[in-house]
Order: sequence, then structure tokens, then C-alpha cells
Amino acid sequence: MTYSVAVSGASGYAGGEILRILAAHPDVEIRTVTAHSNAGQDLVQQQPHLRSLAHLTLQKTAPEVLAGHDIVFLALPHGESGRFTDALSDTPLVIDAGADHRLVARSDWDQFYGGDFHEPWEYGVPELLVSGAKQRERLVGARRIAAPGCNASTVSLSLAPGVAAGVIDTSDIVTVLAVGPSGAGKSLKTDLLASEILGSANPYAVGGAHRHIPEIRQALAGARAGDPARAAESGAAQTADAGIRISFTPIIVPMARGILATSTAPISRGATDADIRDAWEAAYGDETFVQLLPPGRFPRTADVLGANTALLGLAIDRDANRVVVVAAVDNLVKGTAGAAIQSMNLALGLPEGRALSVNGLAP
Repeated sequence: MTYSVAVSGASGYAGGEILRILAAHPDVEIRTVTAHSNAGQDLVQQQPHLRSLAHLTLQKTAPEVLAGHDIVFLALPHGESGRFTDALSDTPLVIDAGADHRLVARSDWDQFYGGDFHEPWEYGVPELLVSGAKQRERLVGARRIAAPGCNASTVSLSLAPGVAAGVIDTSDIVTVLAVGPSGAGKSLKTDLLASEILGSANPYAVGGAHRHIPEIRQALAGARAGDPARAAESGAAQTADAGIRISFTPIIVPMARGILATSTAPISRGATDADIRDAWEAAYGDETFVQLLPPGRFPRTADVLGANTALLGLAIDRDANRVVVVAAVDNLVKGTAGAAIQSMNLALGLPEGRALSVNGLAP
């Protein structure tokens, strides 16, 4: 069976990366691409690297244009994709690459985003530990999927094994991320001009202001104590972050794409070095797209560019009594588009890795 696909926000970075991967997917046909201000232009005017899709023209992003497809990808700014939910109720599979359907707690949405709150969808991080299982089990057959925030999934995958195994203390998590500016989207912003970032490292959203913080807390709460979405469905009042405290500092660095996240947390009382290493090996030893490197080795962003791979390096700092996890991902692939398509494959019952590669680009 060939599935018809529409991609909204196709002129942006996330939309373009979704299209790049889908173009090599044997089970889909990309029929429709949409945009806002760029509607009416040929797709290759905005995405000149997508030569195999040169026949497509950007249409306006509207419910009637997106309707009638088997699969719709929404690669829109936060607050935009949620308004299409009702209009696409007949679409068999909708995958939102924005933030509108990620958060369980309305209070978190109100604090970090604002505007209309929308129901949470299945979270599109298949390898994430949830109540002793993997999130992929909940993606099989799903009809509505929320692709992750790139920084959030990187940190969550880094720490979830330690949280689930009880070998780290979640009350004092510190993570610092070097990130490429493509994660901020394609819209013109003065602070992201090449003349502003070349030769410089620039912190932003410092002091607990970054919008991915509640997403990380929610994911780690699910790894530790159960599924926060299920708690919300049962009417339990919760914020999905009890006992999880994280200091999160992102830094824009002059590379087009990539995230290098260094996350640390105190070692739980009584946890041995073997306990700690075993937690991560048990979580990811059989995974294709999340790989733990051998002791003493740590990843580079260059190793994952273009790949749907998260590489993790683990260190145990006994002098500081902290576990250190260094993670590298391509924010546009494993951080966004790759995760979305990996989740799509699961939802449709296709091989999970269809059209996705573990191999990066070098040099």
C-alpha cells in the first residue's frame, strides 16, 4: 500500500527535513506541500536541495488543502497546528512536529507557551522508557502523534535510564546544550544572523525559561513513576514534574545543525558503578537509533549529522558524586523529522527504520 502524504510548513527547516526523508520512503507518496508566506512558489525555490520534489508547488496551509490525505505532517510554529486538529478529524494519521500536543499539564502550557491548550497526543520518542516499557508500544497503531522537541528528547533519552533504574537523584539535574541555530526555525531573526553567531557562543533562555523544560520533566516523570498522560486521563491533578528539578542552559554555537547535550545528576545512595552502567546498557543495548558508546568514549555532533542516531557517552564522576551523560543528535533528524517518521512507521505497522539511516555524513 502507498500512503498519500501532505506536509505543512514545507518551506521551513523541519518541514524540509521531513520531505527529504520521505522522498526516499518506498511506502509514501508526497502529494501536497503547504506554506504560509511562500505559498504559490515552487518547492525548490525554498528547498533547492530537494531535486526529486521539483514538481511540487507550495499551496496555502488550510484545512481543506491538507484534508483527504492518509498522513498529514504539521511543521508549524507553536500555537498554529492545534487549530487544524478538528478539521483533520477524518485523517487517519496526523503527526505534529510543533509543541501543541506534547504537554500533558495545562499549567505547563500556560506558563511556557500560552494561548489555547490542546489535548496531548502519543509522544513520538519510541526508545523512551515509560513505566518500565518503551514508548514505541504506544505508537503502534496510533492516529495522533506529537513529535518531540529536539532539546527535550535529547536530554530525556540521556537521563531516562538512570531515572527508571533509580541510580540518579532527579532533584538536581543540570544540563548544558550546544545547539545549532536551525533549531530556532527559518524565520529571519537578528540574533541568528551569521554575523551575530559566527565566532561566538551565545546563551539564551537562561534561568529556567526554555520551553522544553516541562517536556523533559514530563518525560522523566513517566520514566520514573508511570505515564503522566494516563494520570491526566483519569482526572488526577498533577504537573508531571514532582521531584524533578532541572537547570537547563542552551547555547547557540556556529554550526548549522546538531545538539551536544551534557547532562549531570547526583548518584543515588548505594548505586554502584556497575549499577549505573547497566541501567543505560539495559535501556539501549538492543536499540538501533540510540547507541551507548563504550566506556571512555564520547560523541561529536559531526558523527550524527544527517542520521537518525542519538549517540551517548557515559561517565561516572565519583569525586563530584555525579553521573555525566554526553549526547549528540542531529536536531533536524533524530530531534524532529527522523523521530516523526520513525513514529509514523510504527503507527502504520511498517519496519521501524524504513527510510532512516544510522550513518552520518563525513567530513
